[in-house]
Amino acid sequence: MTSTYNQLVKDFQKRSFASVYLFYGEEPYYIDELSDYLTDHVLSGVEKEFNQVVLYGRDSSAAQVVNSSKQFPMVGDRQLVVLREGQDMDIKKEENLGILLSYINRPQPSTILVICYKYKTPPAKLLKALTASDNSVTVESKRKYDNEMPAWITTQVKSCGYSISDKAALMLVEFLGNNLEKINNELGKLYINHPKDKTITEEVIEKYIGISKDYNIFEFQRALAKKNIMKVNQIARHFALNPGENSIFRTIPMLFGFFSKVLLIHSLPDKSESSILSKAKLSSFNKQDYLDACRNYNAIKVQEIIGWLRECNVRSLGIDNYSTDQGELLRELVFKILH
Repeated sequence: MTSTYNQLVKDFQKRSFASVYLFYGEEPYYIDELSDYLTDHVLSGVEKEFNQVVLYGRDSSAAQVVNSSKQFPMVGDRQLVVLREGQDMDIKKEENLGILLSYINRPQPSTILVICYKYKTPPAKLLKALTASDNSVTVESKRKYDNEMPAWITTQVKSCGYSISDKAALMLVEFLGNNLEKINNELGKLYINHPKDKTITEEVIEKYIGISKDYNIFEFQRALAKKNIMKVNQIARHFALNPGENSIFRTIPMLFGFFSKVLLIHSLPDKSESSILSKAKLSSFNKQDYLDACRNYNAIKVQEIIGWLRECNVRSLGIDNYSTDQGELLRELVFKILH
């Protein structure tokens, strides 16, 4: 059967376990969260020493996984077998896949087998067998879109007893992207240093994570969208003086993604707000920046900007450029965009 992360956590807390779990998908964060919960909570300290087996796909075979799963617990009444990085194990061969399928059809009642399969979709036969089995549970961990991230951060922070401002959440997304593990680690640093009764603001982000609330890619994009010439040049100058923290190799891809979405919005036949949010995958947190950019740059201009971004990227790699540094390249790019 299939399930979700939230439902499975509730089941675990009730100590309701299946015989076989498959956690798979492009987003490794939830796969690790679920498997770590099981290794931390299924067995007691003494039981773990005897009844907990952790295998890795690259170093294990299907036969080893099944043999370990068929063992009886030495202490207590339950055994836990976890296969990490299952995508590295060769189970596409019919022989190896058949061994796993045979076990799935008749799992050891006293064993909980956990298969972690990251970044890829497992073989169709394996997925079908696990989904159809009443003794098994599958959870797909899908990668989140950028427009989903601010709301995810807000929910994550709230679940830990804290609160965060919209702008602070956006700063984290712009700085860290949609890497859930990295964002969660940075939030962990904030929880240590910040009181629960006070909202996490952009000033807090700047103080503890080191992202400037005034000179960051989020503010840079916003200033470009509004054609705020003075602010754009102030931020570009700051980036040029601090290339280590604000590398052009990070700035260009972010701007490319931003203006690519602006071009997509220009191409939409239905330009209602609901259509724009859906088709361009925007959130209520950042939609205004894109709408401002659409108003200030027509489709032809946006196409030119994307071309200049590509050119700037090539030159930043040293191709057809022997002396211009990152700061000068960025200033030149800004001038073309604004004028």
